[in-house]
Amino acid sequence: MFTAFFYTYNKHVRNDVDMKVKPYHSMFKREREEIRMTIDALDFYYVAHPLKEPWTTAYGSDDTIHSVLTCMTSGSVTAWSESSPLYAPTYSPECAISVFEVASRFLAPMVLHQSFESAEAINQAIEPIKGNPFAHAAIEMAWWVLQSAMTQKPLHVCLGGTSQPVAAGADFGVQSSIDRLIERIDSAFQAGFQRVKLKVKKGWDLEMLRAVRSTFPNGVFHIDCNSGYSLEKDWPFFKAIDPLGLAMIEQPLYHADVIDHAELQRRMQTPICLDESINSVYMAEKAIDLKACRFINIKPGRVGGLYNTLIINKLCMSAGVGNWIGGMLESAVGAGICIECATLPNMTYPNDLFPSDNYYEEELSKERIELSAPGQMLPSQRFGNPFIPDPDVLKKRTIRQVHCE
Repeated sequence: MFTAFFYTYNKHVRNDVDMKVKPYHSMFKREREEIRMTIDALDFYYVAHPLKEPWTTAYGSDDTIHSVLTCMTSGSVTAWSESSPLYAPTYSPECAISVFEVASRFLAPMVLHQSFESAEAINQAIEPIKGNPFAHAAIEMAWWVLQSAMTQKPLHVCLGGTSQPVAAGADFGVQSSIDRLIERIDSAFQAGFQRVKLKVKKGWDLEMLRAVRSTFPNGVFHIDCNSGYSLEKDWPFFKAIDPLGLAMIEQPLYHADVIDHAELQRRMQTPICLDESINSVYMAEKAIDLKACRFINIKPGRVGGLYNTLIINKLCMSAGVGNWIGGMLESAVGAGICIECATLPNMTYPNDLFPSDNYYEEELSKERIELSAPGQMLPSQRFGNPFIPDPDVLKKRTIRQVHCE
């Protein structure tokens, strides 16, 4: 059933793709043929987006999503991006305030009043600042959106994607009861979502999963552990869920690990998907070399931006490792960019893409994220980022702001 799902998904939603990978230096030749864009100014906004209800995972609970919006200006053209590492360093070592400070204090001076003819060039300019991929992505993604606006090409075209619909999955955090979760899962399948992702944590795992599988024997499910388990201590749990027919187990072990994940994958039939561990091209290479996973969830912010997204995507295609685009409960400003990324080849599993109404009473942008068909979304045909902040809403949500020029 699971194999048939992937066959149907790829046959009807994706084009066939060339699985050969070009060397890095020729991978993005298209970008170097575009116009040079001088970065005249950068504005950073530390914002807080209130959720309809708390989002609970293995690392805690968030009732508000904290993120950093970047507005990049070149002449009369502006471009918006969003980087969302959350309020505290619980998902990763970064948090919203660190992204705001690193991007505005250290990265902005490295790119202001300069022209970059390629994404590779702007990444090289900010490379001296180690780590901090969400901070790098805040600026780098804005550069891509600026390129889209100034060259008058949709962002997915700049990235090398297609204009086809992309598949969206349903996600559920830890719920108040198993009965409540089953009601929500049923609603998601009735609405046409092709798969369901379930957050798990100690005490909300095996019993819940057995109840879900018995209720939905043919449903496509995977679990997200958010690095909440360990290899040896929790091996009985992994052994118990291996027969449940899960599509994958996402980031079960330590947030920076690939070695133990490789051992866990060796022991299990269920595919391992890496998320938090893959915060760079380097870590993707190591995971692939060690056979630590069969899927990599690509979050543009977590990997340092769209250039690294493309490289990791190419590496995975070459190695036969599947991809899908993850999300951080961004506003439409950031989620719109994720939709564009989901048009890339090798997206072999429905993505973490959600209508605005799922999580927010009030969207930051006047344009809202919506399904184009049951379980599907369409990339934008407009130039730049069509999901720009509503000035009045942005003013209400902004905690800190800085202008750099």
